[in-house]
Amino acid sequence: METKKIIKEAEKALKKEISAIDELIYENSRKVLNAFHEVGISEIHFGTTTGYGYGDIGREAIEKVFARVLDAESALVRNQFISGSHALTVAFFAFLRPGDTMISITGEPYDTLHEVIGIKDNPSSLKSYGISYECIDLKDDDFDDESVIDTLKEKKYRLVHIQRSRGYSNRKSLTIDKVERIVKKIAQISPNSIIMVDNCYCEFVEEKTPLTVGAHIIVGSLIKNLGGGIAPNGAYIAGRKDLVELAAERLTLPGEGSEVGPTLGINKDFLRGLYMAPSAVGASLKLSFLSSYILEQLGYRVSPRYDEPHADIVLMIEFNSPDKLISFTQGIQSGSAIDAFATPEPTEMPGYDDHIIMASGSFIQGSSIEISCDGPLRPPYNAYLQGSLTYEYAKLALEKALAKLED
Repeated sequence: METKKIIKEAEKALKKEISAIDELIYENSRKVLNAFHEVGISEIHFGTTTGYGYGDIGREAIEKVFARVLDAESALVRNQFISGSHALTVAFFAFLRPGDTMISITGEPYDTLHEVIGIKDNPSSLKSYGISYECIDLKDDDFDDESVIDTLKEKKYRLVHIQRSRGYSNRKSLTIDKVERIVKKIAQISPNSIIMVDNCYCEFVEEKTPLTVGAHIIVGSLIKNLGGGIAPNGAYIAGRKDLVELAAERLTLPGEGSEVGPTLGINKDFLRGLYMAPSAVGASLKLSFLSSYILEQLGYRVSPRYDEPHADIVLMIEFNSPDKLISFTQGIQSGSAIDAFATPEPTEMPGYDDHIIMASGSFIQGSSIEISCDGPLRPPYNAYLQGSLTYEYAKLALEKALAKLED
């Protein structure tokens, strides 16, 4: 098959969807620019601090900008976070105390959080501190409202956890409309529960955020959507001011909290990354729609389909074959900018039980907003495709992956 021709034909069929993404980029760019203007971002905010990081006006300005963009009272945006999973861990330990119970209402969270929570034994887990965990699975790719309501009526939960993106599961990611519906019900039944949303992969995919619709706290990574492919590391915790400060005191130390933390030259990258993020997310969405359309035409099951609402930048492709999963992933690697000559192979990875194959030919190690593809070597052999800093590079990588899949 001639991959370039297939892509052009698919683009013609997707004119309406691509136009809608362009409008989304425009509105989210407006939101970012307005936040820059409201805070008064200046070259002086590109400065840096070392040591304790006292009086870092750039750090303070960045957190005000992020708060406005995310519809938050306050935000903690730090290079001391090594990943989104680290930020989630800090939040869990900040908000939960011995004797408390947390409940996930989106099934089991990411594999990397299993040892954090105590689903898998670890002497440093929440479980080891006497914090209990319960779980309610989704029902038909949506919240099981009845089970959530009945459970919250019967017992007090300190924290209700929602993971919007699918992780390595087969379920669909959750749109803001769905989050809004369940958040309103939780607020009525269990008003003292902290509603915390793992927002990784979802920022700027829709115009609203979980905080807009009533969640108390959201967490995300800066080597995913909001870093725009420029932030070299970091993550954020945003939402209710008192909760953000609790998280800050867990990240640093009680009594100092958000007042300390050296930026070590990161400020410009954080600001420029956020500035570019709407465009990068838009390019990622276009890749998702395009790949979804083409691969479905080729007979593969995809989720979400091109004509379904998208809640994040991740496209799941069900190959039902380890060889096809490996070939497609290797094709994405060969179409990447960095280490294109490398051939990914399934291997063990920290935090995962299965062997993982991962294509990530990125400028920033593990960056999911740059084009990447990965998946566990277990039936039904799903690939999880996400990212791309520009739509043009997305199409070039997809050409390589489709050709490799055919071979």
